[in-house]
Amino acid sequence: MAALFMKKASTAELETFYPIRPECQKDVPKTRFKLRAGKTLSARRWKAAFSQDGRLDIASVLRRVQRGGVHPSIKGVVWEFLLGCYDPNSTFEERNILRQRRRDQYRTWKNKCQKMVPIIGSGKFVTTPIITNDGQPMEESTSDSTRDDGVMSTSSLNSDKKVIQWKLSLHQIGLDVVRTDRVLVFYESEANQAKLWDVLSVYAWLDNDIGYVQGMNDICSPMVILLDDEADAFWCFERAMRRLRENFRSSSSSIGVQAQLCTLSQIIKAINPKLHHHLEDLDGGEYLFAFRMLMVLFRREFSFVDALYLWELMWAMEYNPNIFSLYEGSTAGAGSDTCTASEVDDKVLKQCGKFERKIVKTGSSDRHSALAVFLVASVLETKNKKLLKEAKGLDDVVQILGGITGNLDAKKACNEALKIHKKYLSKTQKT
Repeated sequence: MAALFMKKASTAELETFYPIRPECQKDVPKTRFKLRAGKTLSARRWKAAFSQDGRLDIASVLRRVQRGGVHPSIKGVVWEFLLGCYDPNSTFEERNILRQRRRDQYRTWKNKCQKMVPIIGSGKFVTTPIITNDGQPMEESTSDSTRDDGVMSTSSLNSDKKVIQWKLSLHQIGLDVVRTDRVLVFYESEANQAKLWDVLSVYAWLDNDIGYVQGMNDICSPMVILLDDEADAFWCFERAMRRLRENFRSSSSSIGVQAQLCTLSQIIKAINPKLHHHLEDLDGGEYLFAFRMLMVLFRREFSFVDALYLWELMWAMEYNPNIFSLYEGSTAGAGSDTCTASEVDDKVLKQCGKFERKIVKTGSSDRHSALAVFLVASVLETKNKKLLKEAKGLDDVVQILGGITGNLDAKKACNEALKIHKKYLSKTQKT
């Protein structure tokens, strides 16, 4: 009876942090994550993990996060450390200085964007093109959705190719913002939607190579919800994109996640050759059916709460204490190597997540073997019998995998992924 009461209390508490619109209640996947006393990282435990001057005992934090996730009240600030925004060995004062510097930097970038497109920062956003393909301003619309007393006006200096490409992407960002987490009460507010649009628009301006790609909105949305300050949300998103950016790179001949799909193929071939050959016979040997899972980190397969839980489990398991210095010293894109077994001692290993620790110990340098790839492998393993028995074509594969939505346990999936990683290493190191 007491356990049932605690379960209901936990669900009710989660609903107060991420309320769902009443009319959407029946359409969202069931949330499986529960707040667990003694397992979930609480605000009290989080506060106790800091020394008097602000240095964080990251090893104890990782243990708790990997055990039971993070309480919603502190999720945003914990994510900042998991994603490498801050060095756990820094002091309160050092982080405050860095935080202010980053906020000032974000405001500078945003102001530059605002000079080119004044609607940025106005609390509104666009869902229709603001320029033509050759950079000419669109005719002023008189529809209610875009009448905004001049904030739509764009700079006439549209000759720069970069400016044109960026401005052409802004309405697509707006269309995606409207579709993002629409079941949440948070996004009933146009100001909150505009906040997401602003962050994505500034990021798209800064990324000269890839810019904005559909799906980035799904990665950015939780940061905007969890962190009140828009600049803090931007930097958290920017750090997440260090890991994920290459997933969004595409050309006429390849897609961004192709390297990870290739790794997934190698993993299944090594640990379950029968399933791999069956998928090959169905013309699924390229594993394109797993594209969405990897692209947006299982956002479609889990409820909003469970997706956040999955992400923090993954980031805690992949954590390396050198991540902050790596990112601060690099202006390049997504994640890369951190350190090798010969460069670390036991103290550093204890500050690594479970997955990263194994990688460091084995000296692996293949960064396409991210935990997310082994998560997909674990999903395929759970559906192994069904796929072998019922899948007669790729449509069947997609349908069978679609059945996991709302039915996956994030922690079990991560633990299975770790087991598959261990099994894969043992098989590949023998050859």
